Amino acid sequence: MARLDQDALMARAVELLSATPDESGSADLVCERGNVIVAADPKMFKDAFKRAKKMTGYKWVMINKSDLMAANMPSIGSKAGILAEDGSVLKNADIPRKKV
Repeated sequence: MARLDQDALMARAVELLSATPDESGSADLVCERGNVIVAADPKMFKDAFKRAKKMTGYKWVMINKSDLMAANMPSIGSKAGILAEDGSVLKNADIPRKKV
């Protein structure tokens, strides 16, 4: 599969996940699976997972599958899952926990 740029990856997420723009602005999109941040460029991964740490509920970062190794390290501790451009789960999101 060809590498997708930011706009194409965003369009793919909307199509595959039946997602809509997040009105709160904390994520890029919201879908049945949870909040989705789209990051087409490995340079965006650090900021994407940093944003994900602040969100509640299930959180996902959608990337190009070929960038999985670059996304792995920034994802540690974020509790965010990683989705590929085809909608497949590359890393599961952690179950959201209630704050005590």
